[in-house]
Amino acid sequence: MDLESYFNIHKGKLDLLSGGAPCQAFSYAGKRLGLEDARGTLFYHYAVFLHKLQPKSFLFENVRGLLTHDRGRTYKTIFDIFTAEGYKVQAEIMNAWDYGVAQKRERLIMVGVRKDLTDRLWVEMPQPHDYKPVLRDVLIDVPKSEGTQYSEQKRKIFELVPPGGYWRDIPEDIAKEYMKSCWNMDGGRTGILRRLSLDEPSLAVLTSPSQKQTDRCHPLEARPFTVRENARCQCFPDDWEFSGSVGQQYKQVGNAVPVNLAFEIAKKIYEGLERM
Repeated sequence: MDLESYFNIHKGKLDLLSGGAPCQAFSYAGKRLGLEDARGTLFYHYAVFLHKLQPKSFLFENVRGLLTHDRGRTYKTIFDIFTAEGYKVQAEIMNAWDYGVAQKRERLIMVGVRKDLTDRLWVEMPQPHDYKPVLRDVLIDVPKSEGTQYSEQKRKIFELVPPGGYWRDIPEDIAKEYMKSCWNMDGGRTGILRRLSLDEPSLAVLTSPSQKQTDRCHPLEARPFTVRENARCQCFPDDWEFSGSVGQQYKQVGNAVPVNLAFEIAKKIYEGLERM
């Protein structure tokens, strides 16, 4: 079966189209050309599937920065395309820490319902939980797994940083030598030589475990988190298998939507579809 035949068979019948895509600035942004505004970007392919399949609802996830990317024009183009395709759209910034995830990770969540169904189908976004876990809740008895290590020099410097601290908490001469040109940057630079504490959530899990301006050192040991420790911060079950090299596994974990956050959103969409 070719793709067009698939579209024709399933058009209007699917309950949900779910996904996300890197969203570069659109060269035609602001010209209101519909799908043409997104041509040449990965978002275009998501929009084509939405156009061809016309599902009852859709879920689109992206980083918080999409709201201000290209002075807000990228987000506006996406929102306008969703609306032009016949969907009522609600968008919300959701922090994973509010939904049972031991991690501060903000994501833009966009949920759309086909306009001809809004009298029967609506989605209530999940409410934040009272319980907000910290690293102490997820870093106990973590299965052993592969992980990268700091250089010997960097490890010795991190041994000077207390849990919950960063470069300001070590001797200035050592911090200045380590930071080099970053020393003269504006802002607090709180991600540099950042060592997490067991009594706080993780910062957003990244695709690379050791970058100078976005360090997330283990609270108890002078090293980055292992793949499995990052997976715990993302709420993956311990038996979930990641594949490829260590670097590829870090990327798989870091690019994922936190499992508990995804579950809470999916549950609300399911409840909406069940009401129909």
